[in-house]
Amino acid sequence: MARPAFWKGYLKLSLVTCPVAMTPAASESEKVRFHTLNRATGNRVRAEYVDAENGKPVDDGDQVKGYQSGPDDYVILEDADIDAVALESTRTIDVEMFVPRDSIGWIWYDRPHYLAPDDPVGVEAFSVIRDAMAATGMVGVSRLVLYRRERAVMLEPRDRGIVLWTLRYGDEVRDPETYFGDIAPRKLDSRLLTMVTTLIEQHTKPWNPEMTADPVQARLLEIIASKKKGRGAPRVKEQPERPNNVVDIMDALRKSIATEPDRPRRR
Repeated sequence: MARPAFWKGYLKLSLVTCPVAMTPAASESEKVRFHTLNRATGNRVRAEYVDAENGKPVDDGDQVKGYQSGPDDYVILEDADIDAVALESTRTIDVEMFVPRDSIGWIWYDRPHYLAPDDPVGVEAFSVIRDAMAATGMVGVSRLVLYRRERAVMLEPRDRGIVLWTLRYGDEVRDPETYFGDIAPRKLDSRLLTMVTTLIEQHTKPWNPEMTADPVQARLLEIIASKKKGRGAPRVKEQPERPNNVVDIMDALRKSIATEPDRPRRR
């Protein structure tokens, strides 16, 4: 059963237009969430905004966004000011360009969304745009107002639908040279590479979504269930100390390979 869409609009390519609906592809609704309580009464604690100078509460209607332009100087922006910045891209995904799928690095990907036809009449137009991108190995690039800001988006064909990725802004992606530039190139011992390759082969498994399970959340649920039964929280396991001794890489690799169970190597 399809979930309610959080955005509805139109997918447009030149003169071809079709109604579409979009839903976030990822969800955090299953995460364990906590409320802040008053330990003495057990009642929930309510958060409120207060004036930083006089300490008095500020009503919702009096709260506005401000851009700091000086030490004690702010430019106030109303919601209407922000909404008016890019109204044309609030309801239409106008695909004006295509780029090779592999030309956009993964580091630019922000949030994934499922895009699907929102009307039987538009299924054919939607499907032909999707299949043409798949056949040419291209992805569409457009702009769209989402989460109160206009951002670049990438449209990627996936199965019978399209995955729309919001892309990070240019000033959000840091230059890797800043972090990797000091790693000096060096010629490695071919024996070390062979042994690490062997370890990789021994640890290779088919991908399974269960590999991304959250052990912390599972542990939290165990603690909650235990406390609910009046047993108290289970003991916390001590974390091993971080090793600070210098290890001989060749010796460590030999021991690692020797302790691994025998597994058939991938051909």
